Amino acid sequence: MIEFEDFQRVEMATGTIIDAKPNEKARVPAYILRIDFGESWGEKTSSAQLTANYATADLVGRQIVAVMNFPPRRIAGVKSEVLVLGAVSDEHGVVLLRPDFGVEDGAAIG
Repeated sequence: MIEFEDFQRVEMATGTIIDAKPNEKARVPAYILRIDFGESWGEKTSSAQLTANYATADLVGRQIVAVMNFPPRRIAGVKSEVLVLGAVSDEHGVVLLRPDFGVEDGAAIG
């Protein structure tokens, strides 16, 4: 178990996907996402394994939730700066977490 204080150190925010393209270098099919997190965080890049449920055209304009304060990781040639969050389902694979209503990009999750 983690302490509540541990959870409070995880910074999560909403963002809008502004570009999505296949990551040709990935061994497991993935997309390179460019996400706008508003004035507070700016634009960030992420590599996400979402190809089973989402086409690139379906992703652009979609709001998502991401972890902001993990250190960047190089994934299949991409500097992944944030971790896009999704529920992992046996039936559906990765299903993106997103707000029910449009909120400002960069809104904190708490």
